[in-house]
Amino acid sequence: MVNRYDTSNLIENLYEPGSKGTVLCNLLGITNKEQLEHVEEERFECLMEEAAARFNGDHRFTVQDILWLHKFWLDGVFSWAGAYRTVNIAKGCFMFAAAAHIPVLMHQFESDQLTRLTPCRFKVRETVVKALAEVHVELVLIHPFWEANERIARLLSVLMALQAGLPPLNFSQLQGAKRDEYFAAVQSGMDRDYKPMERIYSEVIEWTQFSCER
Repeated sequence: MVNRYDTSNLIENLYEPGSKGTVLCNLLGITNKEQLEHVEEERFECLMEEAAARFNGDHRFTVQDILWLHKFWLDGVFSWAGAYRTVNIAKGCFMFAAAAHIPVLMHQFESDQLTRLTPCRFKVRETVVKALAEVHVELVLIHPFWEANERIARLLSVLMALQAGLPPLNFSQLQGAKRDEYFAAVQSGMDRDYKPMERIYSEVIEWTQFSCER
């Protein structure tokens, strides 16, 4: 069977001089990983507020929305903010979609998942979980950006969950062994098996609601 996300020609990312290969090249000249993470976190909080106000419950998400999210968040930090990556990347031995295929894959993603599953106003919880899982997996597999793909995919899930009447999703439990389970669920999406990610999203929703009630 031909892999849906054929990849090849992996090249190294470029890092900020003086960071000892720990910080991506950035427009702020930051060489300390913790400092850059702090900047990103502050800007992400602003993005969440802006996105929640921008996209209402009837909004059908598009590729341009996803590009806008990335641009708003990282503009002025990275030169590639809001732009598709032009290099091939991998996580361990697992390679994401080839950079040359990203525009076509994102168009397909919009025509399929985003058109079918947003606005996410399904009345049945199970249907909401299925929508969140499928959209998240497919976007992460495409991995359209050089960096911050998972955070953008999570934010899109939060916005979809808000459309479904849920509180902002809390992903804080996805640590340690759960991270391995999460990445295995992403890989299952290569065969369009979204069940593992559905289980994760069910737990995320339960944990979110439990946290809100405390």
